[in-house]
Order: sequence, then structure tokens, then C-alpha cells
Amino acid sequence: MKAVRIHDYGGPEMLRVEDVADPSPGPGEVLIDVAATSVNPVDWKIRSGAAKAIVQYPMPLVLGGDVAGTIAAVGEGVSEFGVGDEVFALLGLVGAYAERIVASAEIAAPKPAGLSFAEAASLPLVALTAWQGLLGDGRDLADARILVHNAAGGVGTVAVQIAKAKGAQVVATASQKNADFVRGLGADEVVDFRQSPVSGYPQDIDLLLDLVGDQDALRLWSLVRRGGTVVRIAGGADAAALAEEGGLKIIKARVRPNGEQLREIAALVEAGKLRPVVSAMMPLEQVADAHRLSQSGHVRGKIVLTAGA
Repeated sequence: MKAVRIHDYGGPEMLRVEDVADPSPGPGEVLIDVAATSVNPVDWKIRSGAAKAIVQYPMPLVLGGDVAGTIAAVGEGVSEFGVGDEVFALLGLVGAYAERIVASAEIAAPKPAGLSFAEAASLPLVALTAWQGLLGDGRDLADARILVHNAAGGVGTVAVQIAKAKGAQVVATASQKNADFVRGLGADEVVDFRQSPVSGYPQDIDLLLDLVGDQDALRLWSLVRRGGTVVRIAGGADAAALAEEGGLKIIKARVRPNGEQLREIAALVEAGKLRPVVSAMMPLEQVADAHRLSQSGHVRGKIVLTAGA
């Protein structure tokens, strides 16, 4: 089978489409014929070496976390899935850029009805990141004021929709060119703080979901009411998982595979409350171009790579 691997850190030219041995499922695992995977910023951060202070993997390394496809075989003890079932999953941060993958049955979920494989492959990492960031510890979002910073990106487009589905009032940051797009996702208010002063905005946010993590994003903490929460998805790689600062609860959230949560996310899709946003589709062989596009920083939603299935 074909897989995309890197043998060392570097630019997109390090990505190689290579022949590798087919995997076999062990106990509790499923073998998936991959129809599609997707590109997330963490993929090129790992590829470049920018993330090696946080995560390191042995080389050669297959990148990618998202998969959608059809189960080709099941391992001993797997009863919830059978051959031919259409599923989607988050493997973790690596392992998905391949024509076939093996995964624990516990992290897979049935593909949402009505979605193509490409649409389903765009969801796992971004949807689980948004879900775990917004709803961690059983948080109730009903009537909460949520600020989603960078709402037009991969996680942001899903976070806006999940927050609205859970009853929140959503304030979203986006550029003027993306404002109508983000409103179309359900945001109640769209603000471009590069054009509007932060100091002039009410300090009434219950939860800030920070998807940028740079110094400018830190200014938005002042908008969170005392006793409110800041969830850091990006930035603060060495931050404590839980801290307090200036009367705020600061949480550093790191996405984890979770099949049960993917089932709940699929239910939102099937109820018409969540739709994936796919900005581009490319064959797996064009993965280097997909990385370049992702790194440009001008992508709404997700870039999907289609595989052989």
C-alpha cells in the first residue's frame, strides 16, 4: 500500500509517497481502508520540527491524524463494528496519511449519515478539539457567552457550531472578509480586533476559546469576566494543564481520540446542527501542495486528502 512518510524534519519536500507493508489488526483493533484524511496545522508543525519540543516520534514517520473509510477487517474481540462499516476516527497526531491504517475500535465511530468520506475526514481532530475545549469537565454552555478566537479556521468553524448547538451566545473573531461566512455558521457577533480596540469591548465573556495563542491573543483575556475561563488550544505549549491568573481559570487543552464523543458529534451532524467546511480536496500524492496551502494561513475550514478507496 501507499503511505506518506518523512525521514527527517524539513519543508514540504520531505514528504514522500512510499510503498509500505499492509498492517493487520490485533485484538480490539480494526483495519480501515482509508478513503480520505485531512491536513491540520499540527501536521506541518511536526513535519518541520517546530513541534519536536512537545512531541517526538521515531523516523520514518507517517503524518496525519484524521481518517474516514471502510472497515476491511476486525481483530479479536471487536463486536461493535463489522467488515464494510463506514467509520471515521482520530488516530492521534500521526499515522493517517496512508491507504490502510489500524486503529483501536474504541476510537472509531460510524460515519455520519449523509456525509461524504471527504467531509467526514475533515471533522475528527477539529471537532474533538472544539468539543473537548468547550465541554470539558461536563461544562454547561446554555446561555453562556463564548468568544471563539479565529473562527474561520478549522477548529473555529466547528467550535462556533458546537457552541450554538449547546445553547451558547457566540462572539467570534474573524477578518472582515470572513465575517459573513462566520455569521453563516451561527455566530451572533463577529469582531475583528485588529480593527476594533479590545478596550472598548464589554468584559462579559464566560469562556474564551483561544485558537491562536500569540501575544495579541493574550489581550483578549481582559474580556473574560472574573471567574470565567480561558481555554488555550494554541500557544502556551509548556503551560500547566490547569492554572489561575487574574481571577480566571486557565485550561490548556490537548485533543485526545474519543469514539464516544465522535458519536455525539455525528449526532449533531445528522440533526443538521453541524456541517463540515472543506475548502480544498487533493489526492494523497499532492500532500506537499496541501501542506503549502495550509501553511499559507488563508484556508477556511479544512483541506482534505483523498486516498485509494
